[in-house]
Amino acid sequence: MRHFSFKILLLCILLPPLLYILTVQAIETHLQKGYAREVENRYLGDTRALLDGSIRLKEAVNENIDRFLRSRKLTDLGLVLKVTVTAKNGTILYPAVFSQEQDAAVSPDATATAAENFALLNDGLVLAVETKLEHLAVLPLLILFIYMFTAVAILYFHYRSVSSRLLGKEREREAEIERLRSQEESITRDLENIRLQREALNADLQQVKSELSDEKVKASRNEDEMIDEIEGLEQELRENLDHQQQQLQEIEVLKQQIQQFEKGLRKGEKQKSRAEQAAAKRFSAIYKNIDISNRAIDGFVELNEELKIKAEEVIHQLNEDPGQVIVKRKVFIGKRDKKSIMEVIFGYKGRLYFRTAGDGNVEVLAIGTKNTQTREMEYLNRL
Repeated sequence: MRHFSFKILLLCILLPPLLYILTVQAIETHLQKGYAREVENRYLGDTRALLDGSIRLKEAVNENIDRFLRSRKLTDLGLVLKVTVTAKNGTILYPAVFSQEQDAAVSPDATATAAENFALLNDGLVLAVETKLEHLAVLPLLILFIYMFTAVAILYFHYRSVSSRLLGKEREREAEIERLRSQEESITRDLENIRLQREALNADLQQVKSELSDEKVKASRNEDEMIDEIEGLEQELRENLDHQQQQLQEIEVLKQQIQQFEKGLRKGEKQKSRAEQAAAKRFSAIYKNIDISNRAIDGFVELNEELKIKAEEVIHQLNEDPGQVIVKRKVFIGKRDKKSIMEVIFGYKGRLYFRTAGDGNVEVLAIGTKNTQTREMEYLNRL
């Protein structure tokens, strides 16, 4: 469409993936900082048990961190949380890596364990927390869907705004054409009145000439007065002829203006054809469980915006679950082989006709209003 904004279209295409990437990065950074603080506060647990040797530091760290990870619900939504705890001497405390000697030790001495724990704590531990969102998980997909839905909504409302403006201009052109036609009819009537006046003046002139001839014969009337009267009538006749010529010129100008507006109207019809093609492509892409005829698409495009929304709600129900559609009546078409066609009312004035084929597929045959119901019935009868 010529009036459709390319900038808005470009922004709606480029912004969703860009915002998605920035949002995922921001969430990963925020979660990494928060989880790092929580793990740092929890991973040692009760230090008294470590210092009295009742549990080894590595076992306590693994148990506390594993308990913390199990309590995080975001891991089910696609968050990958990686925690690493190492000692200053390079010993990896988490995730657990046990040597064969450590596995063989059944009950180490508590004093030795306490000394080992104290030494590790005294040297200091290094905690590293990494967070990553899997792109095909629930949370990232939900974020991407929100941005894409917002972009589609913006495009939809922009399309409705452009369509409303074009419809208003179309109505203005039609009103101007109608006004010019009315003006042409008025001038034509005036021209006809002038023609009648001219004929009446010609008749009066002939009558005056006849009377003048009679008076000349009778010599009872002044010839100069008669000549002056004739000249006056002839002057009035010439003025009427000039006025008639002027009216004819105005009619030609009006005809040229009407031709220009009719060109604009034909241009609007071409735009309507493009709107029908766009609606057909959109229906075929969205509603794949039903067939929509060209007649139905033509009727849909002729509806006003409010009825279009109501009609598309019915089409959506037919596509998803035809059993939910409220049918006003069954229309039987034909004399020999009666075809059962369903009539649905939408928006009080709207009418939609559909039937179910032998394979169970729904076919939308026609869309119109109460005013076009007779025309739709004639079309259905010809199927």
